[in-house]
Amino acid sequence: MTWGIQNTQAEADSQLAYSLDAGVNFIDTAEMYPIPPTQATHGKTEQHIGHWLSRNKQKREDLIIATKIVGAGFSYVRDGSPIASSSIAIAIDDSLARLQSDYIDVYQLHWPNRSHPHFANHWPNKLKPSTTDVAEEIEGMRDILSGIKKAIDSGKIRHWALSDDTPWGILTYLRLCAEMNIPKPVSIQNEFSLLHAKDWPYLIESCVFENIAYLPWSPLASGMLSGKYANGARPKGSRWTMLQRNGLFRDNLQSQGATKAYCDIAIKYNITPSQMALAWVDQIDGVTSTIIGATTMPQLRENLAAFEITLPEECLKETALVFKQFPAPF
Repeated sequence: MTWGIQNTQAEADSQLAYSLDAGVNFIDTAEMYPIPPTQATHGKTEQHIGHWLSRNKQKREDLIIATKIVGAGFSYVRDGSPIASSSIAIAIDDSLARLQSDYIDVYQLHWPNRSHPHFANHWPNKLKPSTTDVAEEIEGMRDILSGIKKAIDSGKIRHWALSDDTPWGILTYLRLCAEMNIPKPVSIQNEFSLLHAKDWPYLIESCVFENIAYLPWSPLASGMLSGKYANGARPKGSRWTMLQRNGLFRDNLQSQGATKAYCDIAIKYNITPSQMALAWVDQIDGVTSTIIGATTMPQLRENLAAFEITLPEECLKETALVFKQFPAPF
C-alpha cells in the first residue's frame, strides 16, 4: 500500500522479485491504495502490480493476488456509495484492468457497510450497536453476496473474503452463504499486533472453527513496534511524517511504554524489535499468514527473516508480562 506514493515502480519491482525468491506467493492490495488515499493516487498500487505482471506473465499462476473493494466515504470512488452488488461489478472490472489480470484470486470487502469496531472505535460506547437496523444490514449482506456469486460464476474472482469485520459479521455471512448456496469467505484480515490484540480469542476462535484464514494486518502497529518513533522521532520519509488518517491515534503514553519494553526484550534476545513483534504474531495459534509491508529493501529483508525465528520460551514469558501490563494501549 506504499507503492505509488512512497515507492516507485522500480522499487515495487525489486520488492516483488526479492519476495518471490524468498518464497512469498501472497500479494495483498486494495483499490484505495496507496495510503494515504487521495483521488490523484487512487488505484496506483494495483497499477504497479499490474505493470509488473504484464512483464512477468509466466508467474501469474504461482501467485495469490488479493485486492479489496472500498466502502462508503470516498466521494471520488463511485460517488461514495456503500458496497453493493452493483458497485462490486464495477469495482472488480476496474481492479482487473489495473492489475492487468483476467482474474482476482481473493476479493475482499475492505470494511462492513455498518459501523464497526476498528480504527480506534472498539472502546465501550464508541459505537452503539443497538442503533443498527439489523434486518436492513442483513439484506445488504444478501445483496453483496449476490454480486459476489456473479463474479465467481463469471470467473472474474476465484474466492472472496472479509476485512475489518467481527465475529457477528463472519457468522452472519456463513449463514447467508449456506442459505444462498454461495461459497463461504476464505479469509479475514484485521489489525493484530502486540499493541492491538482485540481479536484474541473470540474472532480468532471463530476463524479456526470455521476454517477461515486469519490474516493480521499492521503487525508492527503502523511501524511503532519497530521502535523508530521512540521519543517522538519522525524519520524522514516514514508514514507518520505524512498526512494520513490511521496512524497517530496509536501514539500515546501507553503505547510508547509498551513499545519501549518490547524493544528492550528484543535487544536482550539479539533480534530486532520488528522481528520479535512479527515472530510473536506468527506464533499465535490461529494466525494463518501475516501481512507485512516495507518501504525499503532493508526493511523487507529484516521482516521476511522474522518468519524464520522461533521465539524462545523465556522471551515469550517476558513478552507476556508486558502484554498483561499493556493489554490495550490504543
